[in-house]
Amino acid sequence: MAKAEKEPLNFVHKNAILCETIMKEQRHQKLYTNYSVNPFKKLHILAGKPNSSHDTEEGEEDAHFLKVISRANQEPVKKYTYPQTEAQEVGWITRPLIDTDRTDRRLSFPRKNTPITKYMDEAWRLKEQTENLN
Repeated sequence: MAKAEKEPLNFVHKNAILCETIMKEQRHQKLYTNYSVNPFKKLHILAGKPNSSHDTEEGEEDAHFLKVISRANQEPVKKYTYPQTEAQEVGWITRPLIDTDRTDRRLSFPRKNTPITKYMDEAWRLKEQTENLN
């Protein structure tokens, strides 16, 4: 049995297929019209026109723009109530778990210099200075 060959599409059929495809695309397409400033992009401020009276008026501040920029410049702990990524979980809670007392010898281990550590510090410093001079 031989397959019945289809007729090649003529211009009318091609146009009907194109119209149907466009209608399907437009049915699911949503036009984005809420334009605002990208707070993460560095702003490049341009000077106004030389003889424009528009630039001489004072008090032209956009409150929404200032709010968006100030929020973008905040640290993540102030922006969000919980970490947004796994990397933000490290160091998210910066408050110490206990109040440390520097006089308590059980919890405070200050750096101490013994005579041998003082000697080795001087030896390393001398070695670094001689290497840098050469």
